[in-house]
Amino acid sequence: MQRTLRGVAYVSVWVLLWGTAASLADAVLLERGAYAAGSGGQAITFVSYGAASVVLAIRLAGRFLRSGS
Repeated sequence: MQRTLRGVAYVSVWVLLWGTAASLADAVLLERGAYAAGSGGQAITFVSYGAASVVLAIRLAGRFLRSGS
């Protein structure tokens, strides 16, 4: 049960990190006029940040999800 909760917390933190980072980048790009709200550029921003988050989460999972001794 504890391992399940640790996994849920791990994924939740990564979702928050992804959403925050993508939103900050999106705000900057919208402010600079790189693309319009609701455009394909905005979707690409969120999808690319999501893909990067998945890769990082998988690579770092072993460090955070190890069973405690």
